[in-house]
Amino acid sequence: MAESASQTTTIAAPPERVWAIATEFEKYPEWAKDIKNVVIHERDEQGRATEVEYRASALGRSTHYTLGYDYSQAPNVLKWRMLRGDIMRTIDGAYNFTPVANGTEVRYDLAIELVVPLPGFVKRRAEVRILNTVRELKERAEG
Repeated sequence: MAESASQTTTIAAPPERVWAIATEFEKYPEWAKDIKNVVIHERDEQGRATEVEYRASALGRSTHYTLGYDYSQAPNVLKWRMLRGDIMRTIDGAYNFTPVANGTEVRYDLAIELVVPLPGFVKRRAEVRILNTVRELKERAEG
């Protein structure tokens, strides 16, 4: 069964800037601490990355996974689903961007199912690290 997590924060930057950072996957290793390498495999007719392979640190090891991105609700929602992965069965998620008076409200939803079940304390530690992505996005957009 997939584990789900969600986090909402307000970023003091316009939605266009936050969207641009969230979709500039090649630059993730510059600001997302756990992302070590990114390779774009496919782009759509507008040049947007639709298939992206990541190498990330996870629970003391390196993991690889490839996500497929859905721009059908752009620029308000960026959705993804896992196409391939080594230690995960699924990674489904979305960024929801809502303009607010002082910037952008971002809701980050994520559901992950691992191949091997983990003890509860390890899952909680992993969830905190994954949700740090929102904090790192905020720091990048406001910097």
